[in-house]
Amino acid sequence: MTSSSVRTDRSAIQVENLCFSWYKGDTVLDACSLEVPEGEFWMLLGSNGSGKSTLLKLLAGLLQPQAGKIHSLSPIGFVFQNPDHQLVMPTVGADVAFGLVDERLPPHQIRQRVEEALDAVNLLNLQRRPIYALSGGQKQRVAIAGAIARHSKVLLLDEPTALLDPDSQLDLVEQVQHLVKSRGLTALWVTHRLGELDYCDGAFLLEQGKVVDQGNPQHLRQRLMQAGIL
Repeated sequence: MTSSSVRTDRSAIQVENLCFSWYKGDTVLDACSLEVPEGEFWMLLGSNGSGKSTLLKLLAGLLQPQAGKIHSLSPIGFVFQNPDHQLVMPTVGADVAFGLVDERLPPHQIRQRVEEALDAVNLLNLQRRPIYALSGGQKQRVAIAGAIARHSKVLLLDEPTALLDPDSQLDLVEQVQHLVKSRGLTALWVTHRLGELDYCDGAFLLEQGKVVDQGNPQHLRQRLMQAGIL
């Protein structure tokens, strides 16, 4: 089944009949629809090639759909699978501040936003630390801090734990769960790990470019285990 396309006041992300194909004609998303309630943490699951990462990039505006509609609260923050693909400044504080350049804020406001964002992800004491000296999990939290500093209302995370060790994986998913609850963020997280379902409010199963099931974590876990998808 697909999710309802009826827009509600509590909808932070809404996708209606979204279609996307690569230039060679390979269909990635085919009339895909879903809705993420505001202030909740949802996950997106599916086999390789089901369209999960492409859907996130469409939501972030990194790709443009051929058909369908996208409604989302803004600003949107995007966290890549590999944090080295998005951290561009030499130090932690400078990287978080870099995302505020377009807002033309006075220096004291930039400092305040950077400190608040780093404090939210428990990295305030590493503000002057070189990016190269961070662990993978710390780099992902810097990327999240950048989104918080921009006052993002929606956080999109594309398999953010894929390159992390087990302890760092757990730390990051707990961090995002806490931010959703404490700051009212809405998060959509792509994963292949069934254990991460324990931390979300709900999940979507994407197959062949469509949402074929959705619901609470226990329901999705049972379906995935029975089908041997993950």
